[in-house]
Amino acid sequence: MNIDEIGTRRFALPAVLLVLFTTGWGANHFASMIPVLRVDKGLSSTVLTGAFGIYALGLLPGLFGGGTLSDRTGRRPVVLTGAVLAGIGNLMMIVWHEEAGVLVGRLVVGLGAGLTISAGTAWAADLRGRSGATLAGAILTTGFALGPVITGLLAEFVPHRLEMPFAVSGIASIAVAAAAVALTPATPAPTAHGASVDDPGRRSVGAALSWSVPMALWVFSSVTVAVVVMAERIADRYDGAWVPGLAAALSLGSGVIIQFVVRRLHSGPSAGVVGAALAAAGFLLAAAGGAHPSMALFVITAIVLGLAYGLCLRDGLMDVETMTPSENRGAVTGMFYVACYLGFGLPVLLTSIRPSTGVVAPLVVLAAAAAVASLARALRLRRRV
Repeated sequence: MNIDEIGTRRFALPAVLLVLFTTGWGANHFASMIPVLRVDKGLSSTVLTGAFGIYALGLLPGLFGGGTLSDRTGRRPVVLTGAVLAGIGNLMMIVWHEEAGVLVGRLVVGLGAGLTISAGTAWAADLRGRSGATLAGAILTTGFALGPVITGLLAEFVPHRLEMPFAVSGIASIAVAAAAVALTPATPAPTAHGASVDDPGRRSVGAALSWSVPMALWVFSSVTVAVVVMAERIADRYDGAWVPGLAAALSLGSGVIIQFVVRRLHSGPSAGVVGAALAAAGFLLAAAGGAHPSMALFVITAIVLGLAYGLCLRDGLMDVETMTPSENRGAVTGMFYVACYLGFGLPVLLTSIRPSTGVVAPLVVLAAAAAVASLARALRLRRRV
């Protein structure tokens, strides 16, 4: 290996993580553009809510296909194509603010983000094993958390608030992708880092999914209960875009912090037991608040659910990295994230069944299910000791 190749490999992981950060930023910053588009362009709540739904429509095939495709063709072309697509989706919305433009732009962003998230997380695991996988989750979460903050500041203090946030996020995605071409090897070889917490010879797709999916189910379901459900329930006393923004900052922020803390402490797979238990506790807190929770309970619940989000995401990614054969890592990473994103449908489900079940009972059921997941993981870990 020559000096140039050594230098390229040295910068490969930081470049991949930066691509994941800008992708998370560009995917989630739209939350802060909703009030701007509603006021300045008169777009309805139905259209703006639909923009979130159509983002998921693009995201799912990206997650499914991106990981599998990267297993066959290599990580770099899939990751960088996804990042460029996500950037183009945001750039489209600089000049196309009408309903069709917002919907098409968000669809393209979702497709690009799905490709980058699945293949990029697998790439980070190839480069640095378990550490790379958990770093990928933490950095992606940081992008999700800071995206709405950056765009909110741009929309508030910079001229051309309809155009500038889309321009900055879109250009950032494409520029970082271009830089990553020069800083990453064309075909990163998987490493032997991160031996399985079980017998390394027993790696299999089935084992990886059986451990990781029970964690995935509490990732975005925790965040959406905080950001959507709880924020909606205090809207009768506290109104404005700052309410879901505060919930996102508290939940995603605590999720980022706890991932770095447990990484520093070298915590093992038992952190997932705590994560699912915290999800159960957060759902019970949300249930205790009923239809009109207090602001104090809103804050506490957002933090507890954010901690659950961070721990479940981290340990789910660890399960994928340590138990999946390297040739299937991209595909399994995509499947894991698909299970994570099922949580985005939770607020819609809770709203649809509310007339027949009320606001408390469904959250109690969710808490019980999360508690079962926590107990089941604890028992499985104990049997392996």
